[in-house]
Amino acid sequence: MLSLLSKIFIKDRENVSDARVRGAWGMLCGALGIALNLMLFALKLFAGYLSGSVAIRADALNNLSDAASSVITLVGFRMAAKRPDCDHPFGHGRMEYVAGLAVSAAIVLMGAELLRSCVMKLLHPEPVVFGVLPAAILAVSVCVKLYMAFYNRAVGKKIDSTAVAAAAADSVSDAAATSVVLASMVISRFFAVNIDAWAGSAVALLIIWTGISSAREALSPLLGRAPERDFVACVRELALAHPEILEIHDLAVHDYGPGRLIISLHAEVDGSGDIFRLHEAIDALEHELRERLGCTATVHMDPVETGSDWTRELQSAVRERLGELYPGIELHDFRAAVHAGTAHLSFDAVLPYSERDSDEAAADKIRACVEDAFPNCTAEVDVDRA
Repeated sequence: MLSLLSKIFIKDRENVSDARVRGAWGMLCGALGIALNLMLFALKLFAGYLSGSVAIRADALNNLSDAASSVITLVGFRMAAKRPDCDHPFGHGRMEYVAGLAVSAAIVLMGAELLRSCVMKLLHPEPVVFGVLPAAILAVSVCVKLYMAFYNRAVGKKIDSTAVAAAAADSVSDAAATSVVLASMVISRFFAVNIDAWAGSAVALLIIWTGISSAREALSPLLGRAPERDFVACVRELALAHPEILEIHDLAVHDYGPGRLIISLHAEVDGSGDIFRLHEAIDALEHELRERLGCTATVHMDPVETGSDWTRELQSAVRERLGELYPGIELHDFRAAVHAGTAHLSFDAVLPYSERDSDEAAADKIRACVEDAFPNCTAEVDVDRA
């Protein structure tokens, strides 16, 4: 169904790098989700009143909340597709993350309300009437939800969308929840055991857990998560493919929504090289990063001394000594200048986030360690985190 609708409503549907095409995919998933969830809500509400099952009615309300969530997703994609303007020069892509967070909040609230209703039924139980029609409706609902999970997962991966991925996870939990309700009806019919309220409580707890998990996934890019290791490795590979670039450091990746990455990095070059040739290499790298990774890149050219064996040996000795103080430490921008018989060292020390010392305390320890291990040296240290 989704494939047919995409052929009708989405032009150039495979070009997901285009923000308009990507937004069209998201809005199509949202519109189809609204239609299917409203259908399931009506069918389950009818089945719930036929059987008197609180678990089925709870599941019906869950589908109604899913329809509302699809509306939020659709609006989020619509707003995220807006072009940059003077107030938002980096675009509106993060609205998709906000939409995903709003969907997650709605899921958690609905789960809490359903749990409250089920607890009341535990305190005041009512008989459940088994019927073929309500059971058939639940079985159809499981199939529909699995189909929704399938297409949402496929589209979420295709367009790299946390909001659509959240909808896929929610559909899987809905299918599992409805299966639990169906199982409780069968058990009550053949074993004369009323576990309807317990089944409804299990559904509610599953819904709450799904909402919390989706919220964490949506919140992470809003807070500014670390880039994927594969992305960092690709940036480094592209940079070092230029013979003029010796190494990179201080890579920063800012996510303003899918397809809206802005990165900056320092590229180390030979300080004695031709400045114009080096600058051409930096410009070429910025262009490649934009073409290959779809990001806006700013590369700072960082000249380093390459001709001095003494400097390289000293840097290696300092790194080895500091590795005993802080395992995993890295050094860059290492410079050494000799005045009046004293070597004045300056460098950046990169510590892992697992190291609990503050940057100021770490800088003091590193400085003292270097000056103690190398009596004729002074050290000027800037501490970074990886």
